[in-house]
Amino acid sequence: MAFQKRILIVDDSEELRDALSAYLTKSGFEVLTAADGEEMHKVLAQGEPSLIILDVMLPGDDGFTLCSQIRKTSNVPIIMLTAVTDEIDRVTGLELGADDYITKTFSPRELLARIKALLRRSQFNQGLEGARYICFLDWKLDTLARVLVTPSGDETTLSGADFSLLSLFLRHPNKPLSRNIISETIRGREAMPLERGIDIQVSRLRAKLEDQDHSLIRTLRNEGYMLSADVIHEA
Repeated sequence: MAFQKRILIVDDSEELRDALSAYLTKSGFEVLTAADGEEMHKVLAQGEPSLIILDVMLPGDDGFTLCSQIRKTSNVPIIMLTAVTDEIDRVTGLELGADDYITKTFSPRELLARIKALLRRSQFNQGLEGARYICFLDWKLDTLARVLVTPSGDETTLSGADFSLLSLFLRHPNKPLSRNIISETIRGREAMPLERGIDIQVSRLRAKLEDQDHSLIRTLRNEGYMLSADVIHEA
């Protein structure tokens, strides 16, 4: 029997939790729910789910705070629920390590598509083909532990989104990647018009790579981004 994926829904609306739980259960998932951060941490203490749906506006610690707390110990995929017009919520969530966002005007089918795309990406990342270590310039990526080793030997654990983005660049070094290709590969959908999510993720990855002058991840006008480095695979 195939392993049943577990989804944790964190939202203070009982109506929304019940509706999403019923829909996702019918779609073949095991669903857990929490009304706030305290309940969320109790659920997480029992084992990590396959994916978390996390509302921004919660009583007590808000979704941003909880996302940041989760990212200190886990790379579990996180979809944040945001208000319809609050772009700042989407930007902040991505900067804190969320993998995707969706507004509360979403349809259940759209949410299901986002969930499946992130789970496919997460499964792919767990078994990245090739050698365990990928070296570029003086950096090294441990593809199993999802740890980035700096030129000075320090280690940084990458979030799921950062790991997926860096892995994509490392699979296509010295080749332009459009925003649409990046979005389709790591999110399972095209970038929306004027969407800043991909640019934010690239900026966050540049910061981790200490790429202040953008010489490692170059911006190509009207083309997207390119990793400008040779790549070496090690066992």
